[in-house]
Amino acid sequence: MRTILSRLTHNRFIAVGVGAFVTTIIQSSSATTVMLVSFVQAQLLRFAQTLGIILGAGIGTTITAQLIAFKLTDYALLVIAVGSGLLLLGKTHRLRNIGEALLGFGLLFFGMKIMSDAMVPLRDFDPFINLLVHLENPLLGILIGTVFTALIQSSSAFIGILIVLAGQGVLTLEAGIPLLLGANIGTVYHCRSGCNWHHQGSATGRCGPHSF
Repeated sequence: MRTILSRLTHNRFIAVGVGAFVTTIIQSSSATTVMLVSFVQAQLLRFAQTLGIILGAGIGTTITAQLIAFKLTDYALLVIAVGSGLLLLGKTHRLRNIGEALLGFGLLFFGMKIMSDAMVPLRDFDPFINLLVHLENPLLGILIGTVFTALIQSSSAFIGILIVLAGQGVLTLEAGIPLLLGANIGTVYHCRSGCNWHHQGSATGRCGPHSF
């Protein structure tokens, strides 16, 4: 394991690619970072080797949201069908794993599409519009974004929700930016929680770059 991890992180560009790829698959930069904390604690990786993967995790967490912005939700049912077929009919373990990943992405996009369609009536619902106007307060928006992201354990999912709201015209840019900043703050919560399980003196330093 130490040899494999060393090869993957020896080149900083490969490390960034690994971080982005893993985060895209598991759809959580927090989970990627907590795994890195465990690897460093187990002396499978050095602190310097994790920096490239952490930067890659920051890139990977934006990919899901970008796919939603590209309107790939319109093809969600097709992705679900392909993923289900591979999962149920795949003859090899690798094919079944690919099918499971496609099924997960398809369900995610399909859920976003359903939520987007359900948001249409809210564009003319005055109480909801008034609530969003209050979110244009930067401190309140950052606080809500932080808390919500910490609760759902995924900044990608929260950003996807923001894209859906903005796409339906119910969320303004002024309200979206503080929520987005709060999402980036909230995503480090689980990294800090993971650090607290390890030795106080070493783990804090390992989580420092991600918290920054």
